[in-house]
Amino acid sequence: LLAAPWHTSLSFSHDAKKMKVSSSSTILALLSALHTTTAFQTRSRLNALVGQHDASTNRLSAVLVAAEPSVNGATAPNGASSPSSGTGWDIKLNVNEKARTVTAVCTSGTLCTSSGAEGIEGAPFGSYVDYVLDDEGNPVLLMNDFSMHTMNIQSDPDGLVTLFTQWAGNGKGKGQDVSRCSVTGKVKKIERNAEDMDALRMRYSITHSYADQVMDSPKFSFYRLQPEKIYFVGGFGVLAKWVDVDAYQAANPDILAEESSDILNRLNKDHAEDLKLTATHLLNVETEIQSIRVTNVDRLGMDVRVTSQKGARRNRLLTDEFRIGFRIPVLSVEDAKSEILKVFQEAWEKGNGMVWEDDDVLPGESVPILKIAADDLE
Repeated sequence: LLAAPWHTSLSFSHDAKKMKVSSSSTILALLSALHTTTAFQTRSRLNALVGQHDASTNRLSAVLVAAEPSVNGATAPNGASSPSSGTGWDIKLNVNEKARTVTAVCTSGTLCTSSGAEGIEGAPFGSYVDYVLDDEGNPVLLMNDFSMHTMNIQSDPDGLVTLFTQWAGNGKGKGQDVSRCSVTGKVKKIERNAEDMDALRMRYSITHSYADQVMDSPKFSFYRLQPEKIYFVGGFGVLAKWVDVDAYQAANPDILAEESSDILNRLNKDHAEDLKLTATHLLNVETEIQSIRVTNVDRLGMDVRVTSQKGARRNRLLTDEFRIGFRIPVLSVEDAKSEILKVFQEAWEKGNGMVWEDDDVLPGESVPILKIAADDLE
């Protein structure tokens, strides 16, 4: 399973049943042997949102279901970060990780300073700027000393500015249907002999190719935005809250940030039957399935949206959003692939009534599953 390519059919597990790894400790040991970890910058693609429906043609009743999280079919509040039974860690990214992921994956945004221009003194002045993050998640900008936003900052060195940046999740977000973050604080010039200057120059040069041409110019300087307040919005009509700065700086961005869109595309294109088996045998969807899609993948699990027929009326549809957690946090795309294929394998095993003699847990029983929300359409 660890080496199986994405296009591999679920029938792979039929001929490789003996490869099944049922113990979490065994999996951890195996991953430890297969992977080495190095320091690296991670980027992000955040949760795709529950699909919107045209209010002029459909009556939408959004039902958020709240209960204690557990395994196989439990529910949790929308946006909650709930630990799964038996894993010892959350199976959803918390708001600090989501905010840090947005600022990490984005490399540009709008910097809002206080104007010093005659006639509009004190008015908000927005500028498009590039940036990178330092090791604590603080935005670092390379700015021309004669740019308007730089002069605004220099005219009020103790004034507050806001950097606004947004990310469209898996690439399908539009308008307000994107995750975004506002970082407010004071901007301070970084001295050229600063301890982390070499690392910042390297990071900026790799991220922004033009930087090599200007960073040694006396007209350009590096500036660091030191956050005092951080506000995160998950998308249109979803989680929005202030983020603790210390918790943000201590959080890690999602390791699957750059690849999640490709993973989603492959899962939805090549694994439709596997997803239906998962919905039927692990998510316990009992009615006829109209559509099923994976809407998000991160290092802790994946979100699956299932639309099924409700009752005998074909125009009555029920759309449920589920969170399927990984039994171990993944370290790479290969790890994520392995965990997802194991979920598919267990769905097939349960559907075919298979029981492993040396396994105390039946297929699918140990897969952490949360039901996030339900939309009842008529």
